[in-house]
Amino acid sequence: MKKYIAFLLFICISLSLSARTVTDVWNRTVEIPDNVERIAALGSMGPRMAAYLDAIDMLVGAEDSDIGTESARYDYSPVYHDTMSTLPSVGRGGGSGENNAYAEELIMLQPDVIIAGFSSDACEELERQTGIPVVSIRYRTQGFIDEGFYRSLRIFAEVIGKEERCEEILSYIDSCKADLDRRTADIADEEKPRAYTGAVTFNGRHGFAFTYVNFPPFDAVNAYNVADVLLQKQTGAAAAAAEATGTAYIGNDGFEVDPEMIITWDPDIIFLDPGNMDIVNEEYRSNPEYFRLLKAVRDGEVYTMPSTNSAGPNITYLLMNAYYAGKVLFPERFSDIDFRAKSSEIMEMMLGEDFFGQMEAEGLYYGKITIGGDR
Repeated sequence: MKKYIAFLLFICISLSLSARTVTDVWNRTVEIPDNVERIAALGSMGPRMAAYLDAIDMLVGAEDSDIGTESARYDYSPVYHDTMSTLPSVGRGGGSGENNAYAEELIMLQPDVIIAGFSSDACEELERQTGIPVVSIRYRTQGFIDEGFYRSLRIFAEVIGKEERCEEILSYIDSCKADLDRRTADIADEEKPRAYTGAVTFNGRHGFAFTYVNFPPFDAVNAYNVADVLLQKQTGAAAAAAEATGTAYIGNDGFEVDPEMIITWDPDIIFLDPGNMDIVNEEYRSNPEYFRLLKAVRDGEVYTMPSTNSAGPNITYLLMNAYYAGKVLFPERFSDIDFRAKSSEIMEMMLGEDFFGQMEAEGLYYGKITIGGDR
């Protein structure tokens, strides 16, 4: 009997030594195996961060949104769709933060850890359903690739042992951020063109008057975003709560503005999501005189700005859009940047492959655009 008890104690000690704890974005302490080899990456930013960390081969399954049609709306899809489409389905996918995982399938597949862009309650629920540890990396950008992203990616990397790759990515992002800021930091506000971004994709598709405060590409190049006069109103409470609690920022940077306010702002340059131009063009047909009141429309200073949001922000596209914003708003400061070559560099660094042509073919293109007309 004593030998049996000693054996059980040995097993318990061995198991305890083979486990470790991590703290997720909600400050939840989660016990995970010391050696993680098999994971499920779910929800907002889950599969995307797995792709950035070159960890797709660790996935035991994929979500329906990744198993279905290949789509450049997800920056990792052109590179990894062929692999992910062959995996078992483990959830619906999307960026809601809710628990839309398939618990029974996860129990059958038995990943070592589930890494999810879920709310705290959703993580707790999924953990109860499966008995598998769930670590949240939920992230919504506030400004241009803020510290929240760094924290989330580092948590993911810590769980799966990809710290070296993580720091390589973050070092590259740091270099891009420093370069973008260096080119524009000394420009006085009164010397900057007044910029507006409309028809942004934020929790769905929207028309001309749906805009963004803390718009990441603008923030990256210190642009004059006319909508930022509403910054405190839109994000103040959420930003303060995140800072006070040390948890993830979940705010509302995208919002519908009064169309008459845009007339008052009268921006010099307008950027629109090309994926929502059907909505904008219909608005133009209904009220062309409204658009003719805008200086940027009259002067032909309307440009595309492909959406970066699809179940979380595509960091690859955020970097590309920042350089594009710089080229348009401050051409003299970015005259040495070949945008096509820079885009290739960013894609290959983040995901190992250049898929610029596929982006354009699927409507995520860059260039001037005519409201009420064709591309």
